[in-house]
Amino acid sequence: MIRRFIPAIVGAVLVVFMAVLPLLNISIPGILPTPTYMPGTLALLSLCMVFAALALSYNLLLGSGGMLSFGHALYFGAGAYGLGIALEHFGVPLWPGVFIALVGGMLIALVTGAVSMRVSGIPFAMVTLAFAQAGSVLVRRNSAVTGGEEGLSLNTEQVPEFLLGVVNTRNLYWLTLAVLVVVYLVTLWVDTSRLGHLARATRENEQRVRVLGLSPYRVKLIVFVIAAVLASLAGVAYMLLQSGTVPRAVSADLTITILVMVVLGGVGFRWGAIVGGVLYTLLDQRLTVLAGSEVIAGLPDVLRVPLSEPLFLLGVLFILVVMFLPGGIAGTIDATVRRRRGGRARGALQTLEDASGTADAPMEVRT
Repeated sequence: MIRRFIPAIVGAVLVVFMAVLPLLNISIPGILPTPTYMPGTLALLSLCMVFAALALSYNLLLGSGGMLSFGHALYFGAGAYGLGIALEHFGVPLWPGVFIALVGGMLIALVTGAVSMRVSGIPFAMVTLAFAQAGSVLVRRNSAVTGGEEGLSLNTEQVPEFLLGVVNTRNLYWLTLAVLVVVYLVTLWVDTSRLGHLARATRENEQRVRVLGLSPYRVKLIVFVIAAVLASLAGVAYMLLQSGTVPRAVSADLTITILVMVVLGGVGFRWGAIVGGVLYTLLDQRLTVLAGSEVIAGLPDVLRVPLSEPLFLLGVLFILVVMFLPGGIAGTIDATVRRRRGGRARGALQTLEDASGTADAPMEVRT
């Protein structure tokens, strides 16, 4: 009975630890640039949590719904650009601006999802890619609204003072942590609800769900919209954290990055998506620093050229994970735990059989 609550207890302890982390002086050389109470590390960890939330939303789409989308970044960008446009051009305060951004992301998801769901498999992926490319073109060409190639800066006049400046990085860290917790709880609710069960059933056998009198189209569309709104929420947090956004936030390249995060962590595992998002972001940021270090610069050209490219190192890591950990980090750990539990169960059954055989054996009579 207690074993059922162990994941919840571990999760609560981790959230509490992350919440008090800005108050502690913890240094991890090579991974964190500064101690945990300083703005540089808090900004890096905040970015990790933003992309962990984004990976969680995509895991809901791919892991639960079985929908491979190449346009998920469109909704992340809708949240970021939606907030920026609401503050800059509508002149609304922050929280109404957040609401406008989320509603905008939901409406875009309803329209694009309703069209994309008419097909499945690779055609579905191609349609979502087309929508992402269209969104990217609109962002780049409408410089008067979106800032064009230079991106859109955050209008700080409408943002509360406690969320502005380097001195308030701690508050932004707590905000991104709250966003990650909200996204996790929503994905947990979806996965454990009737909607989640129907989504997984549709993923496994859509025809059977249709024969039962249910609508796979409606189920997939609801999951699609929920995942998009969660991605928009991550985009809002990104806009506040970075004080602006750029066209890459709506590009298909970002969606590929999110897909790598989810595959790295383990498709279908919520905690795996978090681990994948955090690990990829840390590697992406720290390998950039490593690539420009004197150690790499002093290597021969045959080593210096590839090692000075962070994307090359990340690509090699991804290939190794796919080859040797096909289930991702979480999937590999889960499979190992299941094998050990199965071994212990078989051992216990064998012990019971041996004991039963001993009890049933005829007793030797001595004369």
